[in-house]
Amino acid sequence: MSIQNLGLELRHLKTLKAIHQTGSLVEASSRLHLTQSALSHQLKDLEHRIGMEVFVRKTRPPRFTTAGLKLLELADEVLPMFKAVEQSLLKLAGGKSGRLHIAIECHSCYQWLMPTIDEYRKHWPEVEMDFSTAFNFAPLPALSRGELDLVVTSDPTPIDGIDYLPLFRYEMLLALARNHPLAGQAFANPEDLNNEVLITYPVGQERLAVFYDFLDPAQVEPASIRTAELTLMMLQLVASQRGVSALPCWALAEYLDKGQVHAVPLGEKGVWSTLYAAVRTEQKEQPYMDSFINSARETCFTTLNGIKPA
Repeated sequence: MSIQNLGLELRHLKTLKAIHQTGSLVEASSRLHLTQSALSHQLKDLEHRIGMEVFVRKTRPPRFTTAGLKLLELADEVLPMFKAVEQSLLKLAGGKSGRLHIAIECHSCYQWLMPTIDEYRKHWPEVEMDFSTAFNFAPLPALSRGELDLVVTSDPTPIDGIDYLPLFRYEMLLALARNHPLAGQAFANPEDLNNEVLITYPVGQERLAVFYDFLDPAQVEPASIRTAELTLMMLQLVASQRGVSALPCWALAEYLDKGQVHAVPLGEKGVWSTLYAAVRTEQKEQPYMDSFINSARETCFTTLNGIKPA
């Protein structure tokens, strides 16, 4: 016979737990804010539902039967779980907690995202956080389905129920070996990449600004494409004259300062992109979400070089 068929209710488990803890029906009724008559009626109702007595009458303290002990075991397991969920819901209703599962489409975003998270956790320790890279799946549909809560993206695809909150604007630069012929130019033209090996992250070309904002409009293709998952690996390949790579200005700053590579703008006017935090419309005004967005913006402008307000 299942618990559902027995008709057990949470109040039954609370009553048995109170009796066991106090060792007295009188004290148990006081703790539960029930009259002794109401407590007795509840016990009789429970015993009627399960068809067994739960403790031996006229013993002090009450001595529980085998059935009563089984129910106490259940109470010990269920009541703490119920209390924890109840507290979580209260915090959630008050805007003090929530879930923040983040996916990142930008490989080099970790440089500023980790300091953002460290600062955020100081003020929102109750928020459940999780992270995943969005390089091998479509994160925006997952956000729409509720599997994610925030996606860092530079590709704001229109989706009902999804809002794109701008974080900052940044310039894409072409990273070159220091002695590369293009290093002497003020900027690179699309045609300059005709004979170059272009090193990119392992994502579709439709998601890379160097293609959709620079090469594709000029109907230019590089000589070949090589992929690498890590920014450091890409720049090592560039420095060793294995190819060139288009990267965000902030991702190049450290290596430019050390003189390990050179960089030029993509085109005379440069290629600028905007980085967004994509969130579901109903979540964007939640206090914990609004605070994360503000923390991200503040951290970006204190951590990254060469970015502009969106």
